[in-house]
Amino acid sequence: MLKSKTVFFHKLEIGMSESFSKKIREQDIEIFGKVSSDFNPVHFNKEFAKKTIFKKPIAHGMLSASFISALIGERLPGNGTIYLSQTLKFHRPVFINQEVKTTVTIEKILKEKKQVTLDCNCKVNNIIVISGSALVLAPSN
Repeated sequence: MLKSKTVFFHKLEIGMSESFSKKIREQDIEIFGKVSSDFNPVHFNKEFAKKTIFKKPIAHGMLSASFISALIGERLPGNGTIYLSQTLKFHRPVFINQEVKTTVTIEKILKEKKQVTLDCNCKVNNIIVISGSALVLAPSN
């Protein structure tokens, strides 16, 4: 679980970064499927998954991507941050019991709009599985 903090806009600097890791468990996939209503058999059915390029069930790509949202909303910039946009590229699948390390790093600060661009990535075994960029409105006190 992430410990919440907020870095207010005036204290943000290019290069600031936050990371956290989470192991994907079968129950995480089940819960995410229920919340998102995505019951694609590639996530749940071992026999179906055997016939795919992955050969076994994979986690929802958006489950791993949601860790980016968690970091932005809980750590950098933190509580009160508003998402404006997010781009994502899915490079590799994430399988059950793999640990996903998610990192967000400040790339650009637009002072006049209080907007921040963050480089975002998720890695498994130090290999990128998701990359992207987020534009957020940072909280100010």
